[in-house]
Amino acid sequence: MSKQPSQSELERDARAEQTLQQSDQATDHPETDTDADQDPIATTIERAVERVGAVWPLYSFVTANPLSGFEDQPFHRAVADGERLFGGRGYPHPDIFRTAWERGQIDPDVLAGELEAHGIDRDPEALLEEMAAAEAARDADTESDEATEILDRVLSKWLAAFLDEGLAKWPMPNREEGFYAAWRSMVPYDGDVPGCDDSSDLPETATGALESVLDAFPEGQWTDIAEHHFAALPGWTGFIKQRVDDDTDPWQSTYPITLREYLAVRLTLAELLDAPIEPSSDDERGADAGDESEGEDETPPLSDRWLTAWEKSYRERLLEQLDGSVTDPADAGESSRPAAQLVFCIDTRSEIIRRHIEGQGRYETHGYAGFFGVPMRYRGYDATAAVDACPPIVDPEHRVVDRPDDEETATKRDRWTGLARATRKHFKRLKANVVAAFPFVEGGGAAYGSAMAARTLAPSAIASLENAVEDRIPSQHEFCSPVLDYDDHDHSHADHDLPQGMTLEEKVEYAQNAFALMGWTEFARLVVFTGHASETTNNPFDSSLDCGACAGNPGGPNARVLAEICNNPDVQAELRERGFQIPDDTVFLAGEHNTTTDEIDLFDDAVPESHREDLEQLRADLERAQADAAAERLESMTDETDVDPQEAVAEVERKAADWAETRPEWGLAGNASFVIGPRELTDDESLDGRAFLHSYDWTTDPEGEALEAIMTGPLVVTQWINNQYYFATVDNGVYGSGSKITQNPLGNVGVVQGNGGDLMTGLPLQSLQCSDDEPYHQPLRLTAVIHAPRERVTDILRHHEDVKRLVDNGWVGDLTVIDPERDNEAFHYRGDLEWTSQSQTAMAARDQGQGPVSTAAQD
Repeated sequence: MSKQPSQSELERDARAEQTLQQSDQATDHPETDTDADQDPIATTIERAVERVGAVWPLYSFVTANPLSGFEDQPFHRAVADGERLFGGRGYPHPDIFRTAWERGQIDPDVLAGELEAHGIDRDPEALLEEMAAAEAARDADTESDEATEILDRVLSKWLAAFLDEGLAKWPMPNREEGFYAAWRSMVPYDGDVPGCDDSSDLPETATGALESVLDAFPEGQWTDIAEHHFAALPGWTGFIKQRVDDDTDPWQSTYPITLREYLAVRLTLAELLDAPIEPSSDDERGADAGDESEGEDETPPLSDRWLTAWEKSYRERLLEQLDGSVTDPADAGESSRPAAQLVFCIDTRSEIIRRHIEGQGRYETHGYAGFFGVPMRYRGYDATAAVDACPPIVDPEHRVVDRPDDEETATKRDRWTGLARATRKHFKRLKANVVAAFPFVEGGGAAYGSAMAARTLAPSAIASLENAVEDRIPSQHEFCSPVLDYDDHDHSHADHDLPQGMTLEEKVEYAQNAFALMGWTEFARLVVFTGHASETTNNPFDSSLDCGACAGNPGGPNARVLAEICNNPDVQAELRERGFQIPDDTVFLAGEHNTTTDEIDLFDDAVPESHREDLEQLRADLERAQADAAAERLESMTDETDVDPQEAVAEVERKAADWAETRPEWGLAGNASFVIGPRELTDDESLDGRAFLHSYDWTTDPEGEALEAIMTGPLVVTQWINNQYYFATVDNGVYGSGSKITQNPLGNVGVVQGNGGDLMTGLPLQSLQCSDDEPYHQPLRLTAVIHAPRERVTDILRHHEDVKRLVDNGWVGDLTVIDPERDNEAFHYRGDLEWTSQSQTAMAARDQGQGPVSTAAQD
């Protein structure tokens, strides 16, 4: 089932009506940033907000690099600027390096070579102590400005009120007039803001307010001032930035806000609260205070050398695990037809279940981006809103809706879901109503208390009860099909900017792209496109555990769409004309992998009776694979070893149902590498759920077009994911969201720490750490390994400056090519389209007196 924002249907209906009424008004809103092309204020805002990354609503969690605005700079310089602007640490704490060093995760020979290459000949222990002292000095060199703290608190209060998406029962008045106008009309009633007793005391427009403040400063300072104030609350700024850029957001259409208005309110409040307008000199200090590299902008700090050594140590261990004998994937492995082929998202959690499925028999597994190449806006059968089921770097091109094939089953589901919805709505109104709230608590307290006790003390029993109820409600895929026939005139839903369905040519292209990118030349009797979703209770970050390729939504709908496309006889006929010889007995179906429990639900409505025996065998093998994978996952979350597989299934199901569970699963914690190549490279090795795996066969891609699509799409997105986990680990208070214990969901859009403040932008501590002082996620930048001719990769980098910049600037920590045309020699990217072979690296190490590079250290 697709994830939706938690607004009530009444609020949705009201909002839709207001959208129609306000669309013209919003379009002509006098304070939009496009009103004046290149006027000084517009130019100032455009430049000043570049460094603040976009932030998506929590119900559609999109992973992003929090320093994405700095990707045009080398990594070490960017994190120094990030510290100056946001106050966040850019490298792991020295204690983290010490732990990795003591556990052998940093190879001594690799570290020695890295230090020697940069003229550092001190003992590692002395270096760790030196970094720890510098870190202590950094932590001590922090001063807070009371007036600025008050400004942040007051502004956050107003932003929370204005940007609320249906949670508040008493919404802020006048929001349809825009943020500045609504704030101006209400601020005289705010006791926290002195000196403003009448709205007429304030400028009538946001532009006027900005001019009244900025005119006191030279125009050359405006950008620095605006950047400083945008960076003061990067969560709220990033959220506004994203909402302004999303021209399909109905909340933005109805209740418009712009960066110009936000800045106008902040600077006006700063004057009223006597807070500083200009950034202080303290904001100019760089990272790694006390380091020997301080003040040398082009010289990476000492911590960068330790990080690089850690990453190279991981790379060497990873390369040892890869099968260096694979040259032509078509000739590798068994030649017999597989019993089934299963396509999973490249998500790191897929690596574990894929291994255990392959261990059950003649099964092939493949990796492909989890939206399965279909950029769509999807609306489930009884969903209250549509969602963009594609990565944020891809615009949806089709509107896909689910419609029932069986009206009787649909009526049965409607009856159950309608009853449940009406009950929830009734209780919600009773709890929120000022008059009824207290009598409701008195009358319903005993029942609620019993339910809470049962959910707390016996979550497994509650889970069994919920499963029994769900079994009586037909699943959507059992009676609905996605409507894929092209109809540009169907406006039965609000997404008028997109056509419903797709043309035959578009269907063929999506199927062809999928097969070409994965390098498929043969097809099993059953081909399963397997999306993924998570199951968790009482978790504001639940969408962060769903499919990132589907913008924080489950991937099952995309899998169903591609399966429906591939089963189309007209599509298959055209594919055969294009060289894809799909056997007549091949059946495509969809499934969804529950990454919390490792259960795989098969949507078998398209499977004929002739394939039922194959299907039942697959189901039985998937159950066994689930048990083994669940045991492996459980061992990674506890200190237990040799966990019984069947007991593991029961335990992971309990964790999914337990509302007190802070960590139902690890998500993508631990991610460290992205392997692009045939499954034969990795199929005999356990990569511990740390690798993104994208299927690719260089022999079926003579022009390099498939590899180009992978490097410009999935590689960029996995870099986002990797950097979000990296920064949330190295400084969770700034780039993460702190502990779940003290979080509060706010306005259906995000969380704050305590009772207010900035919108937190990243992952919570519990998603990254085993305990307060024990990280689970190893903060390493992404290691990318590509099985393809080196010249092909070089050519793609040459023609895509944005990808080349990510690698050259160190946002992808390491890029290695395993060249099948050079006997699978490994080549490491040096920057500026230059490479060094593994043999040259080993020779250089010997020349420096290190001996061969050691790969004995284990995680």
